Amino acid sequence: MLTETEIQEIVDRVSANLLIAKKEVLTLEEAALYLGFERSYLYKLTSRMVIPHSKPLGKKVFFQKGELDEWAKQNRIAPQREIHAKAAAYCQSNNIL
Repeated sequence: MLTETEIQEIVDRVSANLLIAKKEVLTLEEAALYLGFERSYLYKLTSRMVIPHSKPLGKKVFFQKGELDEWAKQNRIAPQREIHAKAAAYCQSNNIL
């Protein structure tokens, strides 16, 4: 059985996730939660200019949710069946084998 504290933590997490789902611009804390990263790792990505972000006043960091989605989809690793299908199609179209 869950304790009252554990229940409150779950309610707080659900509330935070619902707020994030409705927002287009996220703070660093929200973006870290959205991506499942630690705040320190997200700071590292921003300082290395690896992840798209903005600093309108030069200090506080903000993220466009759509840009985070696109960034997270980069470097997609195709499953083996997809690779085999593409290879077979290539071989067939080029009369290989």
